[in-house]
Amino acid sequence: MSCSLAEAPAPARVPISSGRAYRATPLPPGAFVTPTLADELARVLERFAVEASFTADRPVEILFKPGVVGHHQVGRAADIYAVGGRGLDAWKADWDAAATRGAVTDERQRNLGWRLYKAIQTYGRWSQPQGYPIQIFGPWTRSEGPWRRISDALLFAHRDHIHIAK
Repeated sequence: MSCSLAEAPAPARVPISSGRAYRATPLPPGAFVTPTLADELARVLERFAVEASFTADRPVEILFKPGVVGHHQVGRAADIYAVGGRGLDAWKADWDAAATRGAVTDERQRNLGWRLYKAIQTYGRWSQPQGYPIQIFGPWTRSEGPWRRISDALLFAHRDHIHIAK
């Protein structure tokens, strides 16, 4: 017996889990994600945390908040707003100040927001619908990629968080 697309069951959604070296802020059930996205986030976030010298005894906090449009509606997207107890907008302000001083090399080691963005960009396997950019947007998108032609409106909308879709 076959069922039409309208009758097909919605994919299961799961919470974003914490790992050994990171703690993910729990989301309400309405903001759960697909198992595929949850697994990819767990893999990338654990690698980020270990590379940034966090451990099971001293994990880094990662703050997720629910999104409401697009991929969020079907559990295929997640938004990260803070890492290490600081908002991504504050990490980006530190980055910009370091760039003005010519101190980006030192900032690359210290800035957890930038390091998280680069880990997500480098190690993740994210959605890229045909004709659209890879689905990672955040405060560093224009300067660090992967989509440097990001519009001002889209960059502004993601100035304080990293959006990832799978």
